[in-house]
Amino acid sequence: MSNVIARLNQVTAGYNGDAVLRNVSIDIHSEDFIGIIGPNGGGKTTMVKTLLGILEPFRGSIDFPQGKIKIGYLPQASQIDRSFPITVKEVVQSGLKPKTRWLPTFTHEQKQSVERLLEETGLAAYIHRPIGELSGGQLQRVLLCRALINQPQLLVLDEPNTYVDKNFEGELYQWLQELNQKMAILLISHDVGTISSIVKTIACVNGTLHYHHSNKITPELLKVYNCPIDLIAHGNVPHRVLKKHD
Repeated sequence: MSNVIARLNQVTAGYNGDAVLRNVSIDIHSEDFIGIIGPNGGGKTTMVKTLLGILEPFRGSIDFPQGKIKIGYLPQASQIDRSFPITVKEVVQSGLKPKTRWLPTFTHEQKQSVERLLEETGLAAYIHRPIGELSGGQLQRVLLCRALINQPQLLVLDEPNTYVDKNFEGELYQWLQELNQKMAILLISHDVGTISSIVKTIACVNGTLHYHHSNKITPELLKVYNCPIDLIAHGNVPHRVLKKHD
């Protein structure tokens, strides 16, 4: 049974005193798969950072009605310093809580989990390779493994298809749908045509947030809702007109 695991309540947030988000409210349920769309600078990443506790809101609150939850976070690959001397294995292990604080050690089960995830994403052969030697798509897979290694209740992905090769992109979206049976997912993406076929609902973020209990969108809908994103898709994209924002 779905229940609310996280709640943004009238959140206003931004940087250096300037608000990017204003009065944003949304409930995230345990079985949600929400696609977050909106223009660059509209506040999508700001909302995620506030949810993760990276950014303190100016006003409003972030609540967890069932108690604190584990959140897995996949940042944009462009935010990662690829010159940092760390291996694939070490990146994925950084998503785990080690047995000791001062000298990180991991259980046999944790080590097996790392190896299993890398195997599932086709990266087993790269386990000891420095991240600076990876392609963009390979790095994105490593970051996804790190987000999943601690078995989160909520998975947050910021443009996960960036740099991912087309072969893995299809596998990625199929994998996310399978993961959604065990966790809630927030997916930020500009690939509106694709995500509309895999997510359950859509949140349009452009300064404020407008939530739709549907995954059906059209170019006209985006203009009406002040979400100026290009919708590019091949073939027939299912759609349904939703009511105008207040």
